[in-house]
Amino acid sequence: MTENLEQLRWQLRQDAVDIIVAGGGGHIGGDMSVMDALMLLYGKVMNVAADRTDDPDRDRFLLSKGHAMEAYYAVLCHYGYLDLADVKARFSKFGSPYIGHPNNKLPGIEMNSGSLGHGLPVGTGMALAGKMDGRAYRTYVVMGDGELAEGSIWEAAMAGGTYGLDNLCAIIDRNHLQISGNTEDVMRADSQEARWQAFGWHTVCVNGNDLAALEAAFAEAAATKGRPTAIIMDTVKGLGSPVMENKAGWHHHLPNDEEYAQITADLTAHAQAAAQGEAYVPVLDFACGRAEATAPVAALAGRAGATAPAPAADCPVNPQAKEA
Repeated sequence: MTENLEQLRWQLRQDAVDIIVAGGGGHIGGDMSVMDALMLLYGKVMNVAADRTDDPDRDRFLLSKGHAMEAYYAVLCHYGYLDLADVKARFSKFGSPYIGHPNNKLPGIEMNSGSLGHGLPVGTGMALAGKMDGRAYRTYVVMGDGELAEGSIWEAAMAGGTYGLDNLCAIIDRNHLQISGNTEDVMRADSQEARWQAFGWHTVCVNGNDLAALEAAFAEAAATKGRPTAIIMDTVKGLGSPVMENKAGWHHHLPNDEEYAQITADLTAHAQAAAQGEAYVPVLDFACGRAEATAPVAALAGRAGATAPAPAADCPVNPQAKEA
């Protein structure tokens, strides 16, 4: 029987909220914005399974925005890697393996993260290793938009483009909010298309809370050859209830009893509508549009984004270099 992902997306959000309440805190806003991408990756896109976490040909997934761990726990529990009741009972407790960021001692988690900016460099290395070993696996890295102020990300972007790593997919959760407020007030992040294209990446811009559009974006990334892909997902921070939607104060927040009751009611209503066949697509309305790129960045994109250069002759992923 085919799983109703439109309905599941709301149940997973409820699971994440329950984990946060049980543990006494969590990064609830970013959990809600990125949940749909995590669900699709594990449910439909990636070649992974709970019973073969050591398979050398499995796809690799890195949650570079590691503070969205409660969403990741919900997804890992649903797909059989972890037990939800156990996670709820021990999340954020002393001595528990269920900490607030990814812990690679747990099944299905490839690397510890949370110190922002580390996921893409490691993912680039994994993708390069896959090319060198002749393996077909793909590597997916989820990052937050506030995280993009980290310079290590752009070093990895340069390497990914240089080596033509078409088995690498960067996914940016572009909810426009971070702990200090709007990203454009803290450290301007527009235009993401121009920036990634300037490093030789293929870019896909998508409503990251539209399941059909997001699934198509993942398919486009997998079909792109000769260069890595960056999927720029415009999302709604706190998606699921007006109590927390598009509010920077909900970056890290513990709902009180009244807030929890309202969030639960709203998520239940979404799930009931989904059970009747409704596909929910939020309207995105951000103050600063991506088209407002600064002229120098836009000019770079126009020059460098069209075609990725072939790997250099001595590049380890160049077939001719291997033969030599």
